[in-house]
Amino acid sequence: MIRSVPRAWLVLDIVGSVLGLLITLPVSLMMSAGSTSMWLQPEWLALGATAIVGTAMWGAAAIARLSPAIALGAAWAAAILQMACGFSPALYDAAIFVVLFATSAWGSRRVLWWGGGSVVGGGMIAGVYIALQQLGALSGQGIASTVRSVSVTAALAITSIVFALVIAWGGGLLWRVIAHGRQTREAQLQAEAAAAEEAERVRIARDMHDIVAHSLAVVIAQADGARYAAKAQPELAEEAMVTIAQTARAALSDVRMLLTQLRHRQGDGPQPTLADLESLFTHVRQAGVEPRVTVDPMPPGEPPAGIQLAVYRILQEALTNALRHGEGDVDVHLAWLPDRVEIRVRNRIAAEKAGAGGGHGLVGMRERAQLAGGMLTAGAEGAWFIVHAVLPIGASAARP
Repeated sequence: MIRSVPRAWLVLDIVGSVLGLLITLPVSLMMSAGSTSMWLQPEWLALGATAIVGTAMWGAAAIARLSPAIALGAAWAAAILQMACGFSPALYDAAIFVVLFATSAWGSRRVLWWGGGSVVGGGMIAGVYIALQQLGALSGQGIASTVRSVSVTAALAITSIVFALVIAWGGGLLWRVIAHGRQTREAQLQAEAAAAEEAERVRIARDMHDIVAHSLAVVIAQADGARYAAKAQPELAEEAMVTIAQTARAALSDVRMLLTQLRHRQGDGPQPTLADLESLFTHVRQAGVEPRVTVDPMPPGEPPAGIQLAVYRILQEALTNALRHGEGDVDVHLAWLPDRVEIRVRNRIAAEKAGAGGGHGLVGMRERAQLAGGMLTAGAEGAWFIVHAVLPIGASAARP
């Protein structure tokens, strides 16, 4: 029943209501002087009752935002007291418009419809009350003429009052719709931001897997080779240690870049391109596997950055799998066609690892291809393990 309202708005409502009371009450008192209610004598008692009614009206307006239900009840009580005292409509009745606005703008669904009912019911009661006040002035006329005059007055009063009250209530309803639309839009933006953040986390996790898995595969291969060559050929062991150090430093640099992107949302760090493929092939060679690379045809220009990144990551993961599970050298073929690029990586499967499962690497490669708008297949064909990907280039390619 009591809403949570910012203190600034509550203070503004109270100050506005006080100003409304200070402006309308003196005018209402001056207009009612000399024509007070027949039921309240002497005149000072009627003036006191007028002040009470006006204060109650603007008091309801002061708390209209805080509690529309209580404000509506207080306004009804003040209006009933006004009619019970026989007072004519006065300027302080303008506070009713504020209360009706609040019922439709900030009230619950039940209070909203109570306010709508008050518009119709209150307008009809006020119109009939004003018409009945005219009976005294029409006492000298005939019954038929009096009834006709009272009926016309009541109809005009009801129409005009209900119309004015509908404007106030409808204005609050419009405010309610606009506020609801703004909240819906904010919720949509928050959901979109959360989805974008989740996609960014998934992308960074995928990059982390590609970097760490490839680097560790090279380090493990070099460490195994250094262990066997330490006694027979110490110089080869030293070269292997150098390769391990270089690979570890490169992986550490890439991991730091990804962590920076995690700390700074939407931070775009440098991403691998086709120019970095030679460094990738060099790491594989240093690990003891010779990639036989053929590019036919060559790229017809500068491929999109997203396609370059996807090609690099797919080749990185495919070569990593070849290091971990393969046997012998690896065949790498790139075909840069006008509308697509085709990637094919083939390596022999080690006999003891022939039944190895897919894991995150194959899933990551498929996701890379799908994000770029293409497709990827990977699996064993006899003694060979083949990774084949097709990525579109041009208008059909997905943006990075």
